[in-house]
Amino acid sequence: MTTVTTRTVEYPADGLTMIGHLALPAGVDRRPAVLIGPEGPGLNDFQRRRADALAELGYVALAFDIHGGRWFTDPQEMLARLTPLLADPDRLRGIGHAALDVLRAEPRTAADRIAAIGYGTGGAIVLELGRDGVNLRAIGTINALTTGRPGEAARIRCPVWAGVGSEDPIMSAEQRAAFAAEMQAAGADWRLVVYGGTLHGFHHPPVDQTVLPGIGYHPQHAQRAWRDVVNLLAECMPVTE
Repeated sequence: MTTVTTRTVEYPADGLTMIGHLALPAGVDRRPAVLIGPEGPGLNDFQRRRADALAELGYVALAFDIHGGRWFTDPQEMLARLTPLLADPDRLRGIGHAALDVLRAEPRTAADRIAAIGYGTGGAIVLELGRDGVNLRAIGTINALTTGRPGEAARIRCPVWAGVGSEDPIMSAEQRAAFAAEMQAAGADWRLVVYGGTLHGFHHPPVDQTVLPGIGYHPQHAQRAWRDVVNLLAECMPVTE
């Protein structure tokens, strides 16, 4: 197994001190790098392990924070923070840019080879980075089909891959259609994968918290979605070029 080095990184964003998780592959050379945005409750060990897994594959990976080190267990508290945040593209971009600056500042990062993946709220953030014209190699999202301000998707400069559950009431069929229409109108290189019979958050194993209706884990599709993300990175940003 490849030796992975990890460390906690603190940085300011959205008026908070964010606490991210940086994972570095073995060696000292520059490598392609991946931003990883967490689900609405925040950054936890599951997302940190995603960064470690990508470092095992040879990527520099930063699982970034969205709540100043907090993990929400109460859905109402979570929604009180997320509702105004998700309605403000500039705040989302600010959180994303702050994390991107940390990743770019890492000496192991090949600054011209950065991709961004995100789940739920983290996915909304990485999509906004794309709409802000950030030079990314790929954008991948799961459970994040947020649409942006009219016309700004035309600034996306890389392939976009999105995965969603067919029975997701939060990212509904109407939301899927709106996202597809936005990407198509923008002339983006986009794909949308619908995982049959799955709810919102299908990729995330159960945790000790109150779960909102419409959220449920699907182990088989969770593994498939992860493979699809890894394949996206391999296609758009291979470890060796």
